[in-house]
Amino acid sequence: MPEYVYRAVTSKGQIVRNRVEDVSRNNLIKKLKVNDLLPISITQVGYRSKKTKANRRNMMDIDDIMQQAESANILQGRAIARPSIKERVNLFLSREEKVTKRDLIIFTQNFYLLKKANFNNIHALSTIIDSTDNLSLRGILQDILAGVEAGEYMYTTMEYYSDIFPYIYINMIKVGELSGALNKSLEQAVKYLEDVDSTGSRIKKIIIPNVLQLVAIIGILIFGVAYIIPLIQEAFAKSGTTQQLPGITLWFVDFCNKLIEVWYIPVLAILAIVGVIYLYIRTPKGKYNFHYFKYRMPIFGKLIYAMDFSRLMRAMLLNLENGMRIQDSLEVSKSVIKNYVMLSMIETAINNILIGASWIEPFENSGLSSSMQTEMLKIGMQTDLVEMMKKLVEYMEIDINNLIQRLMSVFPQVVYSIVGVFLIFLVCVIIVPCIQLYMGTWIFESVDLPPLI
Repeated sequence: MPEYVYRAVTSKGQIVRNRVEDVSRNNLIKKLKVNDLLPISITQVGYRSKKTKANRRNMMDIDDIMQQAESANILQGRAIARPSIKERVNLFLSREEKVTKRDLIIFTQNFYLLKKANFNNIHALSTIIDSTDNLSLRGILQDILAGVEAGEYMYTTMEYYSDIFPYIYINMIKVGELSGALNKSLEQAVKYLEDVDSTGSRIKKIIIPNVLQLVAIIGILIFGVAYIIPLIQEAFAKSGTTQQLPGITLWFVDFCNKLIEVWYIPVLAILAIVGVIYLYIRTPKGKYNFHYFKYRMPIFGKLIYAMDFSRLMRAMLLNLENGMRIQDSLEVSKSVIKNYVMLSMIETAINNILIGASWIEPFENSGLSSSMQTEMLKIGMQTDLVEMMKKLVEYMEIDINNLIQRLMSVFPQVVYSIVGVFLIFLVCVIIVPCIQLYMGTWIFESVDLPPLI
C-alpha cells in the first residue's frame, strides 16, 4: 500500500505532520478533510505490500492517527518544519523501488492479454497487482485501481505518475479510453514501449562508443599537456641542449597557460550563451523554433519527425476505426504529440476541415513530410482512409528502420572524422615530442657529440 508524508493545518491554525499509509492520495485527502485537516503537502515516499499486516516501526493507520492527534508532531504557526535526523533516515531507508522500462512493458503486456480475455479494468488490475513483485509498481497500480473503482479513467491517475509513465504512453491510454478501444491502445502501447526500448538501445550502441573515443582522446591530450610536456621541457632544460619542442606544441602549451589565467572569461561566456538560449527556448516563439530545429537538425531530424508523424497516424487510425470523424480524430490524437511544430500543423488541419479545405495540406506544405506520406493520405481520402492509413503505418515502420540503419552508418563516420582531427593534433602536440625524447638526439647535442645513425 502507498505510504505518504503529509503536512496539514488544523482548524486552530496548527501544523500537523506525520507519515501514514493509504490506498491512494485522493483517499488520504478525503480523510484529512473529514477530520478538519487542510492538506498543505502530501508526498509519496514508499509502498507497502497488502500481504504484510503488521505495522512498520513509527507507522500508524490513518484512522488511529485521527483518533490520537496528540501523537503527531504539532508545530505552532505556519513555519516550514524541518524533519529530524531519525525521520530523514527512515525516509531514506523507505525510498520506493525503481520502476524500470521492463516492468512497465510487462505490466502493459499482461494488462493487454487480460483485456483480450474480456477482463474488466478492475478485475485485470487486481489480478496484475497480486502478481507484481515490484513494490513501487504495485503501489502505483493500487492507486490506479482505487481511481477506477471511484469511477475515474485510468489515465487521470497515471498523470500523477508522469515520472513512471511516459507522456506519450499516458495519452495512448487516454485515446483508448475516450474512444472505447482500450484493447487496441494497449496493443499500440506495448509496441511503442518495445520500439522505444529497442530504438533507444540501438542508438546508445551507436553514440556511446563513439563519444567515449572522443572523450578518451581529449583526456589524453589534456594529460599530455599538463604532465608529459612539462617533463620533456624539464629534461631539455637540465641537459643544456638548444633543441626545442615542435612549434605547434609550444603554441598549444602557451595557449593552455593563457586560458588557465583567464579561465573565468570563457566559463562566463559559455554560461551566458547557455542562459540566453535557455530563456529564449522558454518563450513561445523560442520553443517553436527549437522544436522546428529538432525536425531539421542533421542526422537525427528526419528520424524524430518520422517517429512523431507515425505516432500521430497510429492514434488517428485507432480513432477512425472506432467511428470517429477525421476532425474529432485529429483533436483527440494531438494529445500524443509534444512538438509545437507538429501541433501547429494539426491545428491548421482541423481549421481546414472547418472551412472545407484539405486537412492534409498543412503536412504537405510544411516540407517535413515526404511525398509518399502525403500521397498515401490523399489516395485514402478518395478510397478507404482506414485501410490506407494501415498501409501508411506499415510504411512508416519500414521508413523508421531505414533511418536508424542510415544513422548507424552516418553517425560513426562523422565521429571518426572528428576523432581523426583530434588524433592528428594529438600526434603533433604529444607524440612527436615523446619520440624526440625517446630517440635521444638532444643528448648528443648537449655533449657536442655527433648523433648515432
